[in-house]
Amino acid sequence: MDVISLGETMVLFNPHSTGKMRYCQDFSTKVAGAESNTLIGLSKLGYQTGWISRVGKDELGARILSTLKGEGVDVSFVIRDEESPTGLFLKEKTNERQTKVFYYRKESAASFMSEGDINEEYLSSAKYLYITGITPALSSSCYDSVFHSIKIAKKHGLKVVFDPNLRKTLWGEHEARETLIDVAKEADIILPGISEGEFLFGEQTPEEICSQFHQLGVETVVVKLGEKGAYYSSEGEASYIEGYPVHKVVDPIGAGDGFAAGFLSGLLDHVPLQEAVKRGCAIGAIVVTVEGDIEGLPDKEELYHFMNTVTSEDVTR
Repeated sequence: MDVISLGETMVLFNPHSTGKMRYCQDFSTKVAGAESNTLIGLSKLGYQTGWISRVGKDELGARILSTLKGEGVDVSFVIRDEESPTGLFLKEKTNERQTKVFYYRKESAASFMSEGDINEEYLSSAKYLYITGITPALSSSCYDSVFHSIKIAKKHGLKVVFDPNLRKTLWGEHEARETLIDVAKEADIILPGISEGEFLFGEQTPEEICSQFHQLGVETVVVKLGEKGAYYSSEGEASYIEGYPVHKVVDPIGAGDGFAAGFLSGLLDHVPLQEAVKRGCAIGAIVVTVEGDIEGLPDKEELYHFMNTVTSEDVTR
């Protein structure tokens, strides 16, 4: 394995029309989860990835497993829970500019993930452990699972990569801030957004945010700046990387997960850090041009083509 992650993946019900959800008659379904999005992105790029989680022994759980397996992610250590359901969420597109998300994940199968679900031999086979701040917010047992997986990773020399991925609706601000900082202290590499750095430290510039994380012991910090690109800092090396322009943003959700996939691919290929960050920016840009979290994730040929020429023709003949 190159990268292993743990967390919750759900089925998204996406409306075909705008307006209040009560008036929407037709929905399409997609599979979405921060960690699995990144693993799928890496798999499409040619890397070996594995996912640890729980899904319900129901049709939504079967849909998730089928999708991840179809995208090349190993799901050998995903437990099918016979007592708890698979989580789901629905989008409400009030208008072209405003989208709301409604989660139905309380007491979902994934929220019952525990330390016993983490197989040490399996996890130790990877090079990187990728975690987000969503998983420890789901339940006390998920919190324990995250820190147990970090302990195993440290024991076996895996690098721990952490995306805070703040979800304020899942927990109180004090608990969120305290937990995310505790996880950050254990991370080798962290990928915060600018708003997450402000939430955690009250700092508003990438340089100040990086400094705060370095003081916690984090080796490498990459601050995501959306369409502006990213800023990275590591062992005396620091720089801004420009974002890639896109003609139209179709769906911004999932850009950060794509960024993580691109950045991790660079680390796995041992390219210079600035090149790894460029890959992250490129995939983040590609993802926002397609509806859905995983549908726009590129393979390596598509990634390199986009990075080399973002003004290519709309139709390849």
